[in-house]
Amino acid sequence: MEKNQYLDMFIEESREHLQAINDHLLHLETNPGQKEIIGEIFRSAHTLKGMAATMGYEEITNLTHQMENILDGIRNGTYEAGTTLIDVVFEAVDHIERMVEDIASGGTGKADVKDVLSKLFDLENNGAQSEVAAVMEKPRSEESTFDDFELTVLSQSMEQGYVPYTVKVILREDCILKAARVVMIFDVLEQIGEVIKSTPPVEKLEEEAFDSQFTLTFLSKESAEEVKAHIFKVSEVEAVSVDEVVIDKPEPALDDGNEEVKETAKELPQEQDTKKQASANKTIRVNIDRLDALMNLFEELVIDKGRLEQISADLNNHELTDTVEHMSRISGDLQNIILTMRMVPVEQVFNRFPRMVRGLAKELNKHVHLEVSGAETELDRTVIDEIGDPLVHLLRNSIDHGVETPSERIKKGKPEQGTIHLKAYHSGNHVFIEVADDGAGIDRDKVLAKAVSKGAVPEKGKENLSDSEVYNLLFSSGLSTRDEISDISGRGVGLDVVKSKIESLGGNVTISSKKDEGTAFSVQLPLTLSIISVMLVEVEKEKYAIPLSSIIETAIIKKSDILRAHNQEVIDFRGRVVPLIDLKKIFNVPKEPGQADEHYSIVVVRKGDKMAALIVDTFIGQQEIVLKALGHYLNQVFAVSGATILGDGQVALIIDCNTIIR
Repeated sequence: MEKNQYLDMFIEESREHLQAINDHLLHLETNPGQKEIIGEIFRSAHTLKGMAATMGYEEITNLTHQMENILDGIRNGTYEAGTTLIDVVFEAVDHIERMVEDIASGGTGKADVKDVLSKLFDLENNGAQSEVAAVMEKPRSEESTFDDFELTVLSQSMEQGYVPYTVKVILREDCILKAARVVMIFDVLEQIGEVIKSTPPVEKLEEEAFDSQFTLTFLSKESAEEVKAHIFKVSEVEAVSVDEVVIDKPEPALDDGNEEVKETAKELPQEQDTKKQASANKTIRVNIDRLDALMNLFEELVIDKGRLEQISADLNNHELTDTVEHMSRISGDLQNIILTMRMVPVEQVFNRFPRMVRGLAKELNKHVHLEVSGAETELDRTVIDEIGDPLVHLLRNSIDHGVETPSERIKKGKPEQGTIHLKAYHSGNHVFIEVADDGAGIDRDKVLAKAVSKGAVPEKGKENLSDSEVYNLLFSSGLSTRDEISDISGRGVGLDVVKSKIESLGGNVTISSKKDEGTAFSVQLPLTLSIISVMLVEVEKEKYAIPLSSIIETAIIKKSDILRAHNQEVIDFRGRVVPLIDLKKIFNVPKEPGQADEHYSIVVVRKGDKMAALIVDTFIGQQEIVLKALGHYLNQVFAVSGATILGDGQVALIIDCNTIIR
């Protein structure tokens, strides 16, 4: 098989299944008795094992297979889903994740998994050897037997119009690839129903650990003859028998405390099939490069539209004007669709955090609960790809610096378990992501003392700083209030990296805190990096775009209003001294000969709490523009974050206000 053809699909689907396993393991730890959770984990692990085996990744296959044995033991009641067992399964998942990422980066996916395999074997054999041996080695009878849960599923499915069948399949003696035929039979059956049990189990069928026949329990609304006809579509099938299963309706033994199991049973298989079909019909995977290419083509269309509008105005032809106006409306709708296509929920980033918080809290001997809300909030894919690491820093900071140890929290009259809220929501053209904890808060005096010792703040006048200004000192490089250096924090790195990364995305981050009540970090991000709102200005004959998210206001000042402080021109803006920056000098724009004007047009911009006033010649107006990168050779241009092509074909540079303001 040509693996490269399916490699991208394998990597994407493996990541999805691993994330599902992580999520469900966390739920299983708090709800160890819920068999449906174990079923979901088993389903993802089993699918992952099958894909890895098909692609030839032996280490992933072996590790997932052994993990399945443990999950099967939990499902059968052989093992209890305690913290120790969950830890080992998490460790196995971590190994698989690393192997998948190695494959994604061009590696072979090979790794030394002996240690974790040994732990899984020990779990399987420790204290339950005879039971495990019985499960793994005892011959299965040809007739399927059902436990209470399976009987409930069958009963509920029958009420919804499904017919349960016992399907016995005999393959030809000369069949070479028995496992491949089994997979094909499963595929054709799942087109018309759902297989809920197999004898021997699926893993044995995949390993070809059977003679030439196997038995399935199958739910479908089709007739027995139709089921048989579907199976005979697969070659090398010798014989098929399809018999309806007759079961007595189970007693309502699931009433005490097991409503969730009953509800899940009701969903199977009709609702699950419906959800699967809806998902398959309504979503497709599209490479982000294709969306970028589509955006580039749309930009060209916008340029041509602008030219057509100019031609239409010059010719004064009503029919042409009507056509161009219609084209403008359609291109606006097209722009919205393209932007929507690039938007993905922050859930893709948030999903990995519960597992990380669990591991880190355990390492620090703290009890921490992560509450996530607004995971459906959407951001541009380019922003999503970059925001993960800054959020990891903020969460680690909250767990290590914010949430106290259980004993400290009890002394303060707080619950033993700390809570971290991770919240995302829309506001205007921005998305806000907040990381808030109910921990110790920030010690203002300690931050100030550290800042003074590092030279970040002068001793004189330090008491005049507001709380917000003091908290923002934590974003200074090398400033840490941690007394001891650890692998988690205390090295003076992290928050400065967070601020730099978020500002590079066109956003900003702020801190609020109350002593012994907690700390909140608020990250503001633009909805998209592809299309932004700007103020177009003119400097001499050159056009520039200033992002509206950076602008406080525009104004016209007299030359006599300009003051000088510390060898720099400044103005008094609402009681604050704001530096005046001439864009002609920043970008070396040649001055046109003419009489000096007594008035200056300025754009007041901000970077966090800092401000600057940019001198321009003319305000053109507000506009939505498509951001285009300058490319590899021009990526070091000072104070320019990109460029855009205007409707008349001219190029306008986009000013990076964060670079100009120091």
